[in-house]
Amino acid sequence: MAIDSTLLREIIMDHYEYPRNKELIEDTSYLSRHMASDSCIDDITVQSKISNGMIKDIRFDGTACTIATSSTSIMTELLVDKSVEEAKEIVENYFSMIDQKEYDEDLLEEAVAFQNVGKQANRINCATIGWKAMREIIKESEGE
Repeated sequence: MAIDSTLLREIIMDHYEYPRNKELIEDTSYLSRHMASDSCIDDITVQSKISNGMIKDIRFDGTACTIATSSTSIMTELLVDKSVEEAKEIVENYFSMIDQKEYDEDLLEEAVAFQNVGKQANRINCATIGWKAMREIIKESEGE
């Protein structure tokens, strides 16, 4: 389904100007991942509280470009209150979308705003940095 490019830009700018869950917490029950880009300013930390197979909270903070900030903000809203299994499916679909492969846009909700990022190689890391951190946090939570 084609989505109006103006609407996609509005979603991205809204999450950049008013990022959701952009504040870290000092709580040892949260798993944390620091991610930094070699090629741009993106340097963020993502935290998540995962309990009984459910994602209870996700937060992030740091310095990041528009794409990295907004994609991570959208991710925090999209994955909270999901089971780890549901979150893994959403994350997998997000990376499929970025890689220009088949994906379920209904699962991704506002994250479809990044559907064209895969066509811009210099933006792929920006759009995935927070998602990569969360993927690692999920893997760590399953290892416990």
